[in-house]
Amino acid sequence: MVDGSGDPNSSPAYQQAVGCLYAVSYTLRFSIKRGPQAVAYGVMPLEGLWWADDMRTFSVERKSEWKWTLMIMQPDPVEASDVSEAIEQVRRKKQLVAVERLRFETFEEGVCAQTLHLGPFSEEGPTIERVHAFIAERGSLRGKHHEIYLSDIRRADPRRWRTVIRQPMEERLPRTPSS
Repeated sequence: MVDGSGDPNSSPAYQQAVGCLYAVSYTLRFSIKRGPQAVAYGVMPLEGLWWADDMRTFSVERKSEWKWTLMIMQPDPVEASDVSEAIEQVRRKKQLVAVERLRFETFEEGVCAQTLHLGPFSEEGPTIERVHAFIAERGSLRGKHHEIYLSDIRRADPRRWRTVIRQPMEERLPRTPSS
């Protein structure tokens, strides 16, 4: 995981974080495959948690105020010591600034509502509104907006970008008839 803030379209910190996460994830993948575990796996997709200090002001018009945590999930064979070693290799070979902010931790989100958005990020608004409406019928929003990026945006047509939109939620307890 790497934390940061600012507009993902123009923030150097965002681009550095993405590059660092992929560099360490691919280093881990090849290390685990060649190591005693000899496990081959694919690098998981990039994920992002998004929020603002005041969520009432969280909007696409104020991206410079956004806060984010970027992350790439690692499979079970990966241990903290493997990550530390991969970080050190990336630090020596690539000298990426964001490597100093990288951390390895477990992320647990709990109950969520989610859906697949097809299209560019700029058109996510109605999809997010539908997820929020679904949650409002069953409980309340909780936690940070979460996205999982299934497409390689460098190669895919933006109309075909696939993004999982996920929002943690508190479920309302079902009403029980009074006796």
